[in-house]
Amino acid sequence: MDTVGHRPGVHEPSETRFSLGANQSGMRAHNERLVLSLVRHHGSLSKSDIARMTKLSAQTVSVIMRALEQDGLLRREKPIRGRVGQPSVPMSLDPEGAFFLGLKIGRRSAELVLIDFVGTVRAMRRSSYLYPMPEATVDFVLQGIQSVREELSPQQDRRLAGLGIAMPFELWNWAETAGAPREVMEGWRGLDIRARMQAEFGFPIYLQNDATAACGAELVFGRDRGLRHFVYFYIGAFAGGGVVLDGTLYSGPTGNAGALGSMPVPGAHGRPEQLIDVASIAILEKTLRARGVETGHLWTSPDDWSDLGEDLDQWIDQAAAALAYAIVSASAVIDFEAAVIEGWMPATVRGRLVERIRGIFGTIDIEGLAIPDAREGTVGIHARALGAATLPLSDRFLVGPQSQPREV
Repeated sequence: MDTVGHRPGVHEPSETRFSLGANQSGMRAHNERLVLSLVRHHGSLSKSDIARMTKLSAQTVSVIMRALEQDGLLRREKPIRGRVGQPSVPMSLDPEGAFFLGLKIGRRSAELVLIDFVGTVRAMRRSSYLYPMPEATVDFVLQGIQSVREELSPQQDRRLAGLGIAMPFELWNWAETAGAPREVMEGWRGLDIRARMQAEFGFPIYLQNDATAACGAELVFGRDRGLRHFVYFYIGAFAGGGVVLDGTLYSGPTGNAGALGSMPVPGAHGRPEQLIDVASIAILEKTLRARGVETGHLWTSPDDWSDLGEDLDQWIDQAAAALAYAIVSASAVIDFEAAVIEGWMPATVRGRLVERIRGIFGTIDIEGLAIPDAREGTVGIHARALGAATLPLSDRFLVGPQSQPREV
């Protein structure tokens, strides 16, 4: 299930035995995170590159990078020769340096992924259902994690750095929209999924809204690494989103920033409606069902919607119009560089949706506004599960863009 519900209290990890390094504390820990962040962004860097970027002394950088190499987080690449003096030795992230689990709990399916330190998916487990049942979901997660861990070597298992969970908050409020029995969905009210998982595992557990987590995946793993200010929409069963400011995922003081599914947009009959009620895939599903069309493949085959015809065309027009107005409204508050559109849909449909949004901009009065570039997401349909896995990665190994190096 993919929604707009937000709440405070995310990112509540517990302590665990796994750390960046044996000597890590204070300023040194900060500088190590900074080096890892720079290497992640650029792919590989030499000690001289790091020193130039951070203004840290060559000796300090040498100590940091040696420690990170000894901890198995960085590895040496082939020396670059042909310059005056000693050959430059680039350092890159070691894929085996750490592993992260990500869980997406959705309206029609749950996904569990394992990624390595560079973001490559090493394993995935998936469960499909008519609606998410609390205990069945817990069983899927426990069995899935056990199955994934059985495929890891003992050394890899020791480097599991955490589990991130991406799901709609207050899931019990979505019984009618999800087409689920209210008594079943009420079971989510009494289930603290983060605490339930923390009771089972010794590594940290994190929790975040699913669409916001997808936004985090675009920030960490997306191909447009130069974007620093963007508004993000994930179109799943329900539409939601996130906000990135100055290269950092912004959730606001109550965790409600980026609740874009709740944004008012023009409705079909001249009355404002929420974006979630116009641009969600659940709206397309409802239209298809009204005509007696089977809709299961919307959720099981998100790479092929070739047989949907005019119903899909109409949904794209309606969703694009709502998204265009939402983007314009957001731009009146924050000067975004881009509006990124991602979703549980074929890449061709995503492309059509973005192209239609661009066309609709020309029909809206945008005087006095700088409209961001509408562009497609680059992570893909699994952005929510991958975004969940970025929660422990970001919290434990990365720093924000404004972080400054500190000499020890």
